[in-house]
Amino acid sequence: MPKILVVDDEPDLELLLRQKFRRRIRSGEFTLVFAQNGVQALEQLERHPDVDMVLSDINMPEMDGLTLLHQLDQLNLDLRAVIVTAYGDMKNIRTAMNRGAFDFVTKPIDFGDLDTTIAKTLDHLQVMRDALRSRDELVALRQELGVAARMQESILPTVYPKDPRYELHAWMTPAREVGGDFYDFFRLEDDRMGIVMADVSGKGVPAAFFMMVSRTLLKGTAIGESDPAKCLEEVNQLLVNENEESMFVTTFYAKFNPPSGLVDFSNGGHNLPFIIKLSGKVEQIECEPGLVLGIMPSIDFPSGSVQMEPGDAFFFYTDGISEAMDENGTEFGELELAEVLSECGGLSASDINRHVVQAVQDHAGEAPQSDDITCLTLRYLGN
Repeated sequence: MPKILVVDDEPDLELLLRQKFRRRIRSGEFTLVFAQNGVQALEQLERHPDVDMVLSDINMPEMDGLTLLHQLDQLNLDLRAVIVTAYGDMKNIRTAMNRGAFDFVTKPIDFGDLDTTIAKTLDHLQVMRDALRSRDELVALRQELGVAARMQESILPTVYPKDPRYELHAWMTPAREVGGDFYDFFRLEDDRMGIVMADVSGKGVPAAFFMMVSRTLLKGTAIGESDPAKCLEEVNQLLVNENEESMFVTTFYAKFNPPSGLVDFSNGGHNLPFIIKLSGKVEQIECEPGLVLGIMPSIDFPSGSVQMEPGDAFFFYTDGISEAMDENGTEFGELELAEVLSECGGLSASDINRHVVQAVQDHAGEAPQSDDITCLTLRYLGN
């Protein structure tokens, strides 16, 4: 309930205002508090810190209305002040407005005009409070997004294996503070390496949380299941059982054997990786697309294998690369991606990623990034 402090030294004004606004006071539209000068007004504000509006006369004993306005400005209170002054007293009106008065009414008081002024003042105050609350909520949300982004960064591996037999490097640029793409690599038994590239439906915080769950399930399952296709089957079943929001994730899971260069893989509806030969020849992996994970239970996922030769590079990516658009809405495309990759024969894993990301950014130009840009390159060096 809004609270209005009326400051005036005329003894009859309190009775008059209570009479004029009795129905609105009785209905709870606002309450009235009274003081006879600025000193009493400050005392009332101490007793009633929830005052929303001060309606003050200018000419009063002990402390006049202009001095009171100055005091209110110093206190930095969350309220609005309206002054009451003689008609045509432009000098005092100007001074009052400079000292923070929101509006003014003139004597003799027109109660219709006063009613309108009170309503306008309280509405303005509420709008400003709502705006400040929204700003605070936005600041808090951005802080939470910052925490979520740091959490996401902390779970994605950034330290790459140092092994003379292969190079591994990944790149991710989220479209928002937090993204839905994720990559992962982890050691398995028998000196194998598990590599994942995935893309969760949607963007923002929901996608980030689903990403974290998917990554954890996939890594945990892969450690105990040697067959990539069966690994995706188990993860899919777990996601279906706990997926009330009907989100899904596309996933390409590869199992790399460093001693031999053999890569066994399975695909769950994800973009098929490319093989970059040392000569610069580029070939896309042959495999059925398969279905995404998290939607349909008890499904089989297609699988295959590729024998890498020394100098070959295996390039994983998400559709944030192939579907990146320029200002005219033209996508980068897989043909353009293959062309860019053909320039990467013999480059290191990190240089291949940088070369592709730079090409995507050059293509996009000034167009805003609409999706996460994620890629990972495995380069086999041989024994």
